[in-house]
Amino acid sequence: MNNNLKKLIRLSVLSAIALTIFMIELQIPPLVPIPGIKLGLANIITLIILALYGAKEASAVLFIRIFLGSMFSGQVVTFLYSLSGGILCLIVMSILIKLLGKSSIWFISIFGSISHNIGQITVAMIIFQTTSILYYLPILLISAVITGFFTGISSKFMITNGVLNKLIN
Repeated sequence: MNNNLKKLIRLSVLSAIALTIFMIELQIPPLVPIPGIKLGLANIITLIILALYGAKEASAVLFIRIFLGSMFSGQVVTFLYSLSGGILCLIVMSILIKLLGKSSIWFISIFGSISHNIGQITVAMIIFQTTSILYYLPILLISAVITGFFTGISSKFMITNGVLNKLIN
C-alpha cells in the first residue's frame, strides 16, 4: 500500500476517534456548573496529530471533528464558536511546537486551551456586539490552564508510549 494512502487511512481513523471522543464527552455531565467549561478530550487527538504529522493534517482532522460533531450533536449554533477556538488554538500550538518541540507538549496544550477560549470569547463578542462577555474570560482562562495541562499530559503519555500508533497500525 502506498504511503499517501496509509496516511489518509490513519488520519481518517484518527478523525473518527476524535469525533467519538467528542460525542462521548457531550454525554458526560459538566464537572463544574459553569457553561463553556469542559475537558476537551478530543483535543488530545488534535495535539497528537500536530506533533506526529504536522499542522496541515491536524487542521483537516480538527475541521472534520468540529463540522461533524456540530452536525451529529445537533449543536450547529456552536459551530462558529468551536471553529474559531479550534483555529486559534491550532495556530498557537503550531507556532509553539515549532519553537519548543514535542518535549513541551503539556505547556503547548495549556496555551492552546487558553487561545481556544480567547477565540470563542472573541466570536461571542462579535455575535452579541458587546464586550461585557470579557468578564467571563478570567474564569475560562483558569479552567483552560487546568484542562490544557490535563490534555497535554495525556497527549505526552500517548506520544511517548506510541498508544495511537499501536491502535491504528
